[in-house]
Amino acid sequence: MVVALAGNVIRFLPGIFELENYEVNVPIMHKIFAPFALVALTLSAPAAFAQSNDTQLRVEKLEKEMRAVQRKVFPGGSDRFFEPEIRAPERTAQPRGSTADTAVSDLLVRVDALEAQLAILTAQTEENGYKLGQLTARIDALEAAKSAEESARATASSDTVTPADIIEETSAPSDDRVAQVAAIIKPDTGNAGEDEYIYGFRLWDAKFYPEAQQQLEKTVKNHPDHSRNSHARNLLGRAYLDDGKQNLAAETFLRNYQEKPDGVRAPDSLYFLGLAMTQLNENTKACAAFDELAEAYPGVATGRLAGDLGSGRSAAQCE
Repeated sequence: MVVALAGNVIRFLPGIFELENYEVNVPIMHKIFAPFALVALTLSAPAAFAQSNDTQLRVEKLEKEMRAVQRKVFPGGSDRFFEPEIRAPERTAQPRGSTADTAVSDLLVRVDALEAQLAILTAQTEENGYKLGQLTARIDALEAAKSAEESARATASSDTVTPADIIEETSAPSDDRVAQVAAIIKPDTGNAGEDEYIYGFRLWDAKFYPEAQQQLEKTVKNHPDHSRNSHARNLLGRAYLDDGKQNLAAETFLRNYQEKPDGVRAPDSLYFLGLAMTQLNENTKACAAFDELAEAYPGVATGRLAGDLGSGRSAAQCE
């Protein structure tokens, strides 16, 4: 538009120069075109300002998007990773130079800050990914170990032989043995728990160990709250021990002590547990059982069972 305006001036000022053959009057030309040069500068300034303003808006938009990503990745808004949106304005000395230079310098600083924040964000994301991978591997390992343990327990459970199984697998007794067992009288006092226990004791005392085991197992199961329950559990362990079944005996003695520590025969079960472990060549465990007896029941250990405990310690070579 400025060029067209200048052209119009040239056509309508024939007194100053001719189109074909003319001489330039410099002072006059300066007076004529100086205003048009000012107009050209005035018109081009808004365009440059608009371009700078557009760039600044784009940078501000990029900064807002970066803060949104940071809040998604780092909940809590820590100042370690990004600056707060509201803060007190900083007073900095204004650099000398044109407005355009200042705006460009400011944009470059802000772009550098964005690049630095992006680098931090990328590094933290990679670190989080690595840690997540490690955590996943640990969880997989724990689940695999748990599965293997459950499988082992299931296998052990299926292979476990219960006292009832042992009794059922016992070969059929001879007629003579049946007659001898039948000769053992079962009391009938009206106290079922007492009668069942006394009958089991009589079978054990007569050395009919399999039959005593079956009877005492029945007594323990059918009369769990009877005053003779602790006696029956301990005597059941002794019936296994005397029958050469040390593992079942040890298990029975230990359960009697753990499940009924206040029972009358709980100290005795600890003593016989030590004997069973000694027979299994587990002297360390035997001594541990004897030590538990002395600590948990000091009166019995120094009284009724003092002699038995001494001989048991000696057999297990306890210190």
